Formats: sequence, structure tokens, C-alpha cells
Amino acid sequence: MTKIDFSLQGKVALITGGSRGIGKATALGFARAGADVVVTSRKLPDLEMVAEEIKGLGGKSLAIAAHVGRVEDIKILVSKVKEEFGRIDILVNNAGTNPAMDSALDAEERAWDAIMNLNLKGLFFLSQAVARVMKEHGGGVIINVSSAAGIRPGVLPLYSISKAGVIMATKVMAQEWGKYGIRVNAVAPGVIKTRFSEALWSNPQISAKILNKVPMQRFAEPEEMVGAMLYLASNASQYVTGTVISVDGGEVI
Repeated sequence: MTKIDFSLQGKVALITGGSRGIGKATALGFARAGADVVVTSRKLPDLEMVAEEIKGLGGKSLAIAAHVGRVEDIKILVSKVKEEFGRIDILVNNAGTNPAMDSALDAEERAWDAIMNLNLKGLFFLSQAVARVMKEHGGGVIINVSSAAGIRPGVLPLYSISKAGVIMATKVMAQEWGKYGIRVNAVAPGVIKTRFSEALWSNPQISAKILNKVPMQRFAEPEEMVGAMLYLASNASQYVTGTVISVDGGEVI
């Protein structure tokens, strides 16, 4: 009988939006599973604190400041990781933004561009750059962070559209890059109690509206995403690609 292997020993993982929330929880979870972890976001001081935590767990870590919505930053980021570690085995596309809560009737072009630039364009071109590295080394794993809002429209119209795009990007990448040994999957969280989503879970009216659709009747903590991330990153899911795992307390039922 084949042993189910959740170990990431000897793997190099790159996690965007790695300074807090889901990104930080995933970085620490991967480190505990044996991976060396590179964390990136726009602000270096917060990243360096996460990198120090990872080193405290016995792993190697590198903090790199980058804006993954900019293609020039992506090139520099991937080059630095290659220079330091020689390879990238796992990419977690976690960075995201939502600067607008306007309705679809009131949404402005500037908000559309900001959201799509980071949530979709940056995700695609970073995946492309990392996939080229993975191809050279016989494969790898890409995990995209979508959202329950990308499966069923939520209270954030433009964000929902961008996250639906992430799901299709996941399927396109999985279909095209499988022949190179690259698996691409997505997780679709519900509302997580992070600073990113604080405007939702801290507002009594909005939170009540959301929780009315969640069978488990609560919001999640960032650490509750790590199990799904670890499954998709490890050999435990070695025949899984192009799929979306909802980690949402049942919100999309």
C-alpha cells in the first residue's frame, strides 16, 4: 500500500502575500512540513518577521519585497529565488486586493484595474515565470487562492469577478502544464478573520448577511486553510490537478 506523504522536506516554496493572514499561516505550515520558504509582499519589515519565525522552526527562509502586480518585479523576484535556492517547487499565489465595496452599478475603472492587475494579471504572469523554472526541474505545484466569492457572487462584485477568473486560470494552467509535471489547483476560502477582510467580518450587518449563508455559522481563522494547502502542495495529492477545494464552512452549497 502506498504511503500517503504530506512531507515537504527538501522543497522550496514561494508564497505571495506572505506577511500576514493566509500567507503567513501557510508559510509557517509549510516550514513545519520541512520546506524552505520564500515570502514576498510589498513591505519588507513584516516579511522579515515571518522569515525569522520560519528560521526558528529550523528551515531556511528568505524575505523579498515585491509588487506582484508589476511584471518587472516578478522577473526580479523569480531571479532572486533561483539565485538563492536554485529551484522553485511550490508557488502559492495568495496576494490579493480589494480596494472597493461599490456595487456593480457604481464600480469605477480605477478599482477594476487595481483589482484585476494584482488578483489576476499578477497571478498569471508570476505563475508563468515560475512554471518556466519548474519545467526545467521536472515539475512542481502551483496553488492559487481564489474565493467562495469566485464560485458564487458575494458582497464584493469586482473581487468576485477577479476570483472567478482565478478559477479559470487554474484550469487553463493545469490543462496546459500537466505534461511538464506541473500540477495547478486552487483553494476557495470563505471569509477568513484577517486584516484583509476586516471590513466584512467586523461589520455586524455585513457579517450577519454572510453568516446566514454559512452552515457552520462562523468565520474561519487563517490556520484553518493550511490543511488544504499542505494537501495540494504535497505528494498526498499527486494525481490532483485543475481542481478547486472550497474551504468555506459550506458557504457555496
